Amino acid sequence: MDTPILGADGEATPGAETVKNTTTQDFMRDVIEASNERPVLVDFWAPWCGPCKQLTPVLEKAVRATKGAVALVKMNIDDHPEIPGQMGVQSIPAVFAFKEGRPVDGFMGALPESQINAFIARLVGETVGTAADVETATAALEAGDVNAAAQIFGQIMQDEPENMEALAGLARCYVKTGDLDRAEQTLALAPPNKADSAPIAAAQSALDLARKSSDAGDVDTLRAKAAQSPDDPQAQFDLALALNASGDREEALDALLSIVAKNRSWNDDAARKQLVQFFEVWGPADPATTSGRQRLSSLLFA
Repeated sequence: MDTPILGADGEATPGAETVKNTTTQDFMRDVIEASNERPVLVDFWAPWCGPCKQLTPVLEKAVRATKGAVALVKMNIDDHPEIPGQMGVQSIPAVFAFKEGRPVDGFMGALPESQINAFIARLVGETVGTAADVETATAALEAGDVNAAAQIFGQIMQDEPENMEALAGLARCYVKTGDLDRAEQTLALAPPNKADSAPIAAAQSALDLARKSSDAGDVDTLRAKAAQSPDDPQAQFDLALALNASGDREEALDALLSIVAKNRSWNDDAARKQLVQFFEVWGPADPATTSGRQRLSSLLFA
């Protein structure tokens, strides 16, 4: 049931639901246009998804607590697969935050209530409390302090052996240092019932991308080849992998987005799929992910 926003006089504001369902046809109105007025969270879910059933009530509670500052729009991907396909949703639950018509942040999996509240607080610009250990370790890893991150992730695993965020984080540390075999061994420690969890899946993508990028080749050579053949999508694709491996994410985005713009269907939509893997590996809060999702959305929804 949709929940309307209450105005200053306590009366419901017509057409301004806090929580609602949407369709492919109404996505532009309910999300893209509506996010010009206030942040909109999009919850991609399906009836068969157990974690979705855990997450959605917590999301609804957190959104309603904002008293209309944030809206929640839910989309059943079974009934409406087109939009989540364009957004690169590969596992659910998946939540995207939109502002001013563009995706700006997001997460996958059934996060605990405290992390959802922190996510929404950041979205609306509120100050949040002390970061959890996992968030501290993740921040250290993103800042390049791999040793500190590995120590924190390792300590968490000692206290909580089945903490998949810590296990995945430790695997990412090994990926970052180029120890791909150790990363693979770490991911293999995930129990069977959690091997497909969102953190493990994301770390596996990081490992897969690292293996793929290690064979990409020399950036300068590939850049020269791409410049000589600007209409060759394979040359642009190979360059994107090499650029990502060297840490040049924005230029890697340029190469893949140029393929999407010119020939999106090339090689079974390979450029868009590679972008999705980049976003998953870089993380939803990375500036390159935010920029890339915005630019990709502009192409897809133009």
